[in-house]
Amino acid sequence: MQTSENKNKSKNKVTKKDIRALSLAQLQEVFLAMDEPKFRAKQVYQWLWEKVAHSFDEMTNLSLGLRERLKTEFTINHITIDQQQQSNDGTIKSGFRLHDGHLVEGVLIPANERMTACVSSQVGCSLACKFCATGFLDRARNLNADEIFDQVAMIKAQAEKNYDTPLTNIVYMGMGEPLLNYKNVLGSIERITAPDGLNMSPKRITVSTAGIAKMIKKLADDETRFNLALSLHAANDRKRNEIMAINESNSLEVLAEALRYYYQHLKRPVTYEYIVFNGFNDHIEDARDLVKFCRVIPSKVNLIEYNSVEGVSFIKSTEDRLAIFQGYLEKQGITTTLRRSRGKDIDAACGQLANKN
Repeated sequence: MQTSENKNKSKNKVTKKDIRALSLAQLQEVFLAMDEPKFRAKQVYQWLWEKVAHSFDEMTNLSLGLRERLKTEFTINHITIDQQQQSNDGTIKSGFRLHDGHLVEGVLIPANERMTACVSSQVGCSLACKFCATGFLDRARNLNADEIFDQVAMIKAQAEKNYDTPLTNIVYMGMGEPLLNYKNVLGSIERITAPDGLNMSPKRITVSTAGIAKMIKKLADDETRFNLALSLHAANDRKRNEIMAINESNSLEVLAEALRYYYQHLKRPVTYEYIVFNGFNDHIEDARDLVKFCRVIPSKVNLIEYNSVEGVSFIKSTEDRLAIFQGYLEKQGITTTLRRSRGKDIDAACGQLANKN
């Protein structure tokens, strides 16, 4: 039986608010209510978002008494690195432990002059794409904006520590469907790009979606400034239905209409991600379908090597078939890049994130 003392402890834990959920204006109200000067809010805000403080004890320009009071009333639900692995190619995968015990993964991908952070937006995923390891996990919950921000900040620190190189790019291509966590994804990007945050350019950020048509339109309505990538993987409905259940409610025709709306409003091209599976979507007929879909709006294609996932029968396309497929796209004037796998020896490559120890 739970004692009254334990009940009180549980109650206090529940009612303690994460201070990073407050805006600067809300923080100012908090400090005025504490009979503290308004500028204290700006100091704390700077510690939280520019200096990425993990605790109130780090806020050394606040008095000890004020820090203790903040600890009593608020918490900082900062993520921690639970596990870390480094690939033979230099890729670093981190298992990030959340404040409630859940685990998500993020990846630092060093490639030529680019230093890319791949971050997660959900614990698990609800879309169950047939080729993706994350799709075998149930979606437990969405990540908060600050939890996504923390992944970027910590991967940024890894880049600087391990490679003495700043982070250049961020991709929302980890665990989960970003557009099903729309508010928190945009909230995290706001803090990442803010001058009083990590001050990164939105042009260096790409959000990838499996294809949520109404949310693609919302991106246009909200005049977002980051890049959009669509995980396509097949350009006819029969094949896409087979590997991506989301296509049954967001068919290629529906997606095409949403993409036209997106481009009409933002005048920004999109990237189609296309994992090439041997004998499934790597025929010339598939390439013709892809070219046709590429004509919907200005776009480019990233061809992606498939990375094996336990329990999945798909295998990557052969080099010969891949070369023929890519050659056909390029002859049709489609800008095409072949993305080679990074970190697959530690299950850090595209489609492999599944909290596997």
